[in-house]
Amino acid sequence: MARAAIYTVVFFVLAPGTNAGLVPWLITGWDRPVADLGVLDVLGVALIVIGLIAVTACFVRFVTEGVGTPAPVAPTETLVVGGLYRFVRNPMYVAVASMIGGEALLFRSVGTAVWMLLFMAAVWSFVRGYEEPSLAEQFGDSYRDYREAVPGWHPRLTPYSPVGG
Repeated sequence: MARAAIYTVVFFVLAPGTNAGLVPWLITGWDRPVADLGVLDVLGVALIVIGLIAVTACFVRFVTEGVGTPAPVAPTETLVVGGLYRFVRNPMYVAVASMIGGEALLFRSVGTAVWMLLFMAAVWSFVRGYEEPSLAEQFGDSYRDYREAVPGWHPRLTPYSPVGG
């Protein structure tokens, strides 16, 4: 489990760190056009904080429940269906998009908003073209049941509980 934790920390810096940190910084330079805090700023900060908490919780769950990493090169041994995954199949991607959207609001950046849309298009394509077929192959019926019960991009209102779980 220690190896999975180390790899997960590295992947955390590389994936969410790049997409929700480096790229928005390259676009905005963290330069805010307004000095006063307004509603958009509060909403932006809230989206960033909620997204960061959610993505961190998901990464931890991959190590503890899945005994692996979120990185495709070092996948989990078991299907992760606890925590935020009880409500939405792709909470990490939604959380990173939330952070990028929050930065777009905070920095009043159309470029960052465009980056969020590009990010979402890329992860949707990755999920449909690679991740879902791979998970179906690796976990079989348990993934198919989970996929049928839990929406990919918006949360269900009640937590998912696997049959017999």
